[in-house]
Amino acid sequence: MSKKYLVTGGAGYVGSVVAAHLLEAGHEVTVLDDLSTGFRVSVPEGAAFIEGRIQDAARWLDSSYDGVLHFAASSQVGESVVNPEKYWLNNVGGTTALLAAMRSAGVRTLVFSSTAATYGEPDTVPIRESAPTTPTNPYGATKLAVDHMISGECAAHGLAAASLRYFNVAGAYKTYGERHDPESHLIPLVLQVAQGSRDAISVYGDDYPTPDGTCVRDYIHVADLAEAHLLALDAATAGEHLICNLGNGSGFSVREVIETVRKVTGHPVPERAAGRRAGDPATLVASADTARERLGWTPSRSDLAGIVSDAWAFAQNTAQNTRTSTQTVLSDSVVRPQGSC
Repeated sequence: MSKKYLVTGGAGYVGSVVAAHLLEAGHEVTVLDDLSTGFRVSVPEGAAFIEGRIQDAARWLDSSYDGVLHFAASSQVGESVVNPEKYWLNNVGGTTALLAAMRSAGVRTLVFSSTAATYGEPDTVPIRESAPTTPTNPYGATKLAVDHMISGECAAHGLAAASLRYFNVAGAYKTYGERHDPESHLIPLVLQVAQGSRDAISVYGDDYPTPDGTCVRDYIHVADLAEAHLLALDAATAGEHLICNLGNGSGFSVREVIETVRKVTGHPVPERAAGRRAGDPATLVASADTARERLGWTPSRSDLAGIVSDAWAFAQNTAQNTRTSTQTVLSDSVVRPQGSC
């Protein structure tokens, strides 16, 4: 049955892919995004678009909506350390306003984009939802605070909610992919080296207790992630706050990622040795048992080469479109003599 959903932050990477999946499933979608980090071109065709802030969601949210999928947030770990007030204002303050708007409009289903950063540096892997939540930066702390807020909303007001804690999201889906500026994720950074727009990739530490000495991370394809969100909408139960980790359950090292990019692209990828970064755990791998049991979700795009191939195709297409647009602008801006035909 077709339903109507509001997707906050739907002009961003994950939000745009989820919005596209909702539309393909036959649902009506409205994207709310202030375009501070999102891109208008990323809003899927067929979705209504509102350029606005989640703090003002009450202006647009009404009882015609069946649920909200909430991706709008500030999400740079490093920035959160030097500008924590921005993260508390946007992530916590914005979600407070969104929950109030949902309560007022009678919209009682929410899927929240949470993060593995809520766990901090875990003692054991794979990481389960029962692991201690001890975030090491304001970004993770604000996401955890929102999870606590949602739990309270479910208990007090009967909200049906699911928080999906992502590990490393990667890949692309059709015309939707990563456009972060600045970019901080490993796969698109390594692809920039392959494209020639970056000289080398920095490897932060090669003496970790892992098979090749570099950090190991759990990568999940963005399309697998999107499918989990649609399943979470169906699984959400009034009065319950369901929390699920989303990952492949296995990890790839930094060097494995670099070598895979070399094989997929056929380009050299120079490395630059760098020291360890403070707070980088050796291994972060998710247990997705809860998502499998409660959502019926199993990732089907777990092959690293496939993830990199999809990201590479998107990066090449984006670069080509940028070159074409630049050439068109230059052509259109040629100064011609007055009176010429």
